[in-house]
Amino acid sequence: MEYKNIIFEKKDGIGYVTMNRPKALNALNTEVLTELDDVFRAIDKDDEVQVAIVTGEGRSFIAGADIAQMSELNGTEGRDMTIQGQLVMELIETINKPVIAAVNGFALGGGNELAMACDIRIASEKAKFGQPEVNLGIIPGYGGTQRLPRLVGKGMAKKLIYSAEMIDAQEAYRIGLVQEVVPAEELMEAAEKLAADGIDAKVINIHTIKPLDEELVIAAARETGRVVTVEEHSVIGGLGSAVCDVLSEKAPTRVMKIGINDTFGESGPALELLKKYGLDTDSIYAKIKAFACE
Repeated sequence: MEYKNIIFEKKDGIGYVTMNRPKALNALNTEVLTELDDVFRAIDKDDEVQVAIVTGEGRSFIAGADIAQMSELNGTEGRDMTIQGQLVMELIETINKPVIAAVNGFALGGGNELAMACDIRIASEKAKFGQPEVNLGIIPGYGGTQRLPRLVGKGMAKKLIYSAEMIDAQEAYRIGLVQEVVPAEELMEAAEKLAADGIDAKVINIHTIKPLDEELVIAAARETGRVVTVEEHSVIGGLGSAVCDVLSEKAPTRVMKIGINDTFGESGPALELLKKYGLDTDSIYAKIKAFACE
């Protein structure tokens, strides 16, 4: 597929996806979403790409959905665009490769939602974040009402969504929305170093780790005839670390995520929750193996 709105490059095991509509502040329209869907499906299957980095050309990462296009859509078309965006975010979140968001500028609305779908977010000190949809009489439509509270907590997420407040990079770091803030001129270098660390660490079956934070474990729990409560659901965010320990028992080398040695022991609320649902280490590993073979 020929890309008109994004630039895709590969180098040293890293796939670079650059949003390239600088005059429109890299806003998302249906054509851009189609291109993102295509490129991330390609990355998922490309053995030459081990880590992906997403960034934006110009002064914006992604300034949100394309309001000009949205204003011309009828109700059915608007719903279809919302579903299309949701599916793209889910794809980015669940592909078999780590995805790093190198947020160079405005990450608003759908832009912030895309960044949240990535595994790790590194921000330029010039970056701005927010969910301003309520100013248009709508709600975050690409998963922001779900991913934001998981990252920053329910209260802070409601504050940001209800107020449509735009925050700077340091505040985003303070509340846990981003993992690192660097000077603008060092942004890509920091993202590339993190990506290279992951490649050098020879990440083992990252595709078996990424989905485990929620869906796979919840599915396994449901197979036992149990129901995951809202409170328990909020604990499952820590399961990825517990699973790393399980994998490390079976794998020939220590399982690492993005080059960061995961030293969490087999304890804590996440593992206790697993045990509650009868998911011992052997059954967890069986589920992981089954998922990886799908």
